[in-house]
Amino acid sequence: MIQKSVSADERNPLDTYLAGNNQTISELIERHRRRVYDYIYLMVKDSEVAEDICQETFVKAIRVIEEGRYVDNGKFLSWVMRIAHNQVIDHFRRQQKSLTVTESDAGYDILGTQRLSEDSVEEQIVKDQIEADLRKLVELLPEEQREVVKMRYYAGLSFKDIAEQTNVSINTALGRMRYALTNLRKMIKENNLILS
Repeated sequence: MIQKSVSADERNPLDTYLAGNNQTISELIERHRRRVYDYIYLMVKDSEVAEDICQETFVKAIRVIEEGRYVDNGKFLSWVMRIAHNQVIDHFRRQQKSLTVTESDAGYDILGTQRLSEDSVEEQIVKDQIEADLRKLVELLPEEQREVVKMRYYAGLSFKDIAEQTNVSINTALGRMRYALTNLRKMIKENNLILS
């Protein structure tokens, strides 16, 4: 059996990188950088934030490769996109935490005001009616969409947990939620419900 020698150009770029050729990882990043950046930018709508997240994504990818935890199955771009998606989620989580206002930030006891501390009887009746109406509409959703809405809003599960429990990808879980919200908006409009 004759074995063909493999030139450096034909070898897997990750193998050549791990063998000490740093240029190959740069070429691999440059090959996919634009698509990863565009995806992140579509999510965050801010070029500077997208650039930062893009850099964090590739730094994390390189770290995983160097630690030997990446298994090359020919889907490098998909793997990097998954890292980018997780980095975007982390960004929004950090942003959400920074929007929390404490009493000391506000300068007074924000929960001590009558408006925030308790609802009047009328307000509670309206809230209960809205909640009952929404629950009825949720029951009218297709089963897969209904399941995601209940897990997210009633059980408070993350989309990662929902994906694991329903045995689908996170993107599928997010897609089902998007369709559910679209259908709910349509039903709310059709039934002339006022939710405020």
